[in-house]
Amino acid sequence: MSRQKTLGKLGENCAAQFLEAAGYTIVAKNFRIRSAEIDIIAQLDNVIIFVEVKARSNIRHGLPSEAVTFRKQKKIIEAAGVFLQDEKFCDCACRFDVVEVFLNGERVEEINHIENAFEVTQEI
Repeated sequence: MSRQKTLGKLGENCAAQFLEAAGYTIVAKNFRIRSAEIDIIAQLDNVIIFVEVKARSNIRHGLPSEAVTFRKQKKIIEAAGVFLQDEKFCDCACRFDVVEVFLNGERVEEINHIENAFEVTQEI
């Protein structure tokens, strides 16, 4: 496994633990459709939260959340629509969060949870 994939998996596991500690229930991890993947799908009360995790060992190329481009958002929203249909969660509210995980080697330096990081808009 490449260093980048290893870093990503570590970040996703840390983010899932962080969310569970904050009272979220993890519904699914790595939900995939043909053109997109959602890292974590969680639930808090009656809200389904689609979480994109971005892990970085430095900010040389910008903050992790800055890597969640408009194109990436569109793909996540598309996958979320499929999940909501398939899993019968259509009556739940939903939101899109980003969790930034800052790592020093395999040690977590900081986790930043950005709630409502982006929304479904008419352009999408």
